[in-house]
Amino acid sequence: MDLLGLADFVLVARHGGFGKAARATGRPKATLSRRVADLEAGLGMRLLERGARTLKLTEEGRALHQRAGALLTELDETASTIAAGGNRPQGKLRISAPLLFSQTAMGKLAASFALKFPQVRLEVTTEDRAVDMVEEGYDLVIRVNPDPDNSLVGRVFVRDRLVAVASAGMGYPKDDAVVPVVVRGSPGSKNAWAITTDAGAVSVKVETVLSLSSLLNVRDAVRMGVGAARLPISLVGGDITSGRMVKWGEVAGSEISLWALYPSRRLLSARVSAFLDHLKEAFPNGKPDELAAYVDG
Repeated sequence: MDLLGLADFVLVARHGGFGKAARATGRPKATLSRRVADLEAGLGMRLLERGARTLKLTEEGRALHQRAGALLTELDETASTIAAGGNRPQGKLRISAPLLFSQTAMGKLAASFALKFPQVRLEVTTEDRAVDMVEEGYDLVIRVNPDPDNSLVGRVFVRDRLVAVASAGMGYPKDDAVVPVVVRGSPGSKNAWAITTDAGAVSVKVETVLSLSSLLNVRDAVRMGVGAARLPISLVGGDITSGRMVKWGEVAGSEISLWALYPSRRLLSARVSAFLDHLKEAFPNGKPDELAAYVDG
């Protein structure tokens, strides 16, 4: 493939036309047009739909632009790094992270990373939805128990689990007593919790008395004695250690894995590699107590 033609195609696509690209770069419009036409001929496909006054990417053109643009940016930044005589990561790093992890740990992670790599422009977006990494321009996403995706690769960097907890003043339920509980989101139809205690598996009858949209809000309600709740150990580990809360047991089948994911069809950039190493340093063994200590630290 003609890399010069590919670079000119990305340039034209980025600026939205041959004329705009020519004016922005000082390059002859005819040269840009010829090189893109040669690239299309070499690939055997049309990348641009040329109208009288408009230019539009074809489906194949959009796919090539999305991937080639990122790769050419990587090459430019690598060349700049080598020319500067160093190998430290630089450039923009866009990360999408889930809400709870962002609220409890991402601020500290991002700040320490920024101090370590001042030449990287780190941008973190907080959202629980499954973003399209290529379409939306993310370099890395952090997700909880993600569904399999053949277009992404990654690694688990920390694990968590749910525990049933209550305030220290709220005693463990006796016999068949119904326990008031606080939940995130809709209460649902379940009226019993399956938890594992030192004595074995037990079923606790529950009644939802408060529904909230945030696990941090649920934790605050438990601290005030409104009711029991099932919360990540990373979020309440400090409360259990201090005696503010009492752990009733483990929630069966509640293992939580936090993944760092990136597109498999891209070269792993120095910035992404550096952030993955940063996660490893923060959570060397990937255990729940490490996350709890990091949140409370």
